[in-house]
Amino acid sequence: MKKKCTCAEDVKQLVAFVLAIFLLSLTVLSVVVIVNQLKASKYIGRDNIQRNSISVSGVGEVMAVPDLGTISFSVITEAKTADEATEENADKMNAIIEVVKGFNVDEKDIKTTNYSVYPIYDYDDEERTYYYGDGDKELIGYEVSQRLQVKIRDIDNSGELIKAATVAGADQVGGLQFTIDDEDALKIEARELAIVNAKDKAILLADQLEVKLVKVMSFSENSYPYYSYARNDMAMEVGSKGSVPTIEPGENKITVNVNIVYEIN
Repeated sequence: MKKKCTCAEDVKQLVAFVLAIFLLSLTVLSVVVIVNQLKASKYIGRDNIQRNSISVSGVGEVMAVPDLGTISFSVITEAKTADEATEENADKMNAIIEVVKGFNVDEKDIKTTNYSVYPIYDYDDEERTYYYGDGDKELIGYEVSQRLQVKIRDIDNSGELIKAATVAGADQVGGLQFTIDDEDALKIEARELAIVNAKDKAILLADQLEVKLVKVMSFSENSYPYYSYARNDMAMEVGSKGSVPTIEPGENKITVNVNIVYEIN
């Protein structure tokens, strides 16, 4: 005949079951914590490695004679009517364009950068002092202004071209600037010099600090050219005297700055 379970025995069995579940959960949790710690151990010290670095800068400069000139010719015309001013201005500018083309300048290197038509008023002197155009005024004519930008690839003939354009009717000549048509090749050369300069600094610094260079962690650069400019009034001064201006393009400087960060140990 089977014995009946008492309430005390039921309580003991329940406590034992709960305790077993708790111990099992604690064991699983401990295993998870240990595994995570083992995984994290691979990254111990990585932050320190990232902080163990040196940063150096380098400069590279390349000098080159410009092979491209840019200049602007302007024609300013005043007449009693807009039609007269426009027609006279067009005749002068067309003559300048033909002269420019005669120096083997391609059409792609000739560009109109400004064209404007303005009325010309005659103000009462006494009224004019109060506010611009607010007093009595009389329309006395129109002004037409046109500016032409020309790229000169044959710099040796730039003086002759400027002289011919002024004779053809250019009222203003300015903005003469000498550049290099293909600057990318010079930038590559200057960058190589800048990197070598930075590497030499890094090697010397690592030797002084008694550390070793491991690898490049980051690199950045910026570059800028120095252009040659001519005086804006040079061509008009000489051209007005009937002589040919002497154009000296000089040299342009291409500069590249680099910054390199090295990991060290």
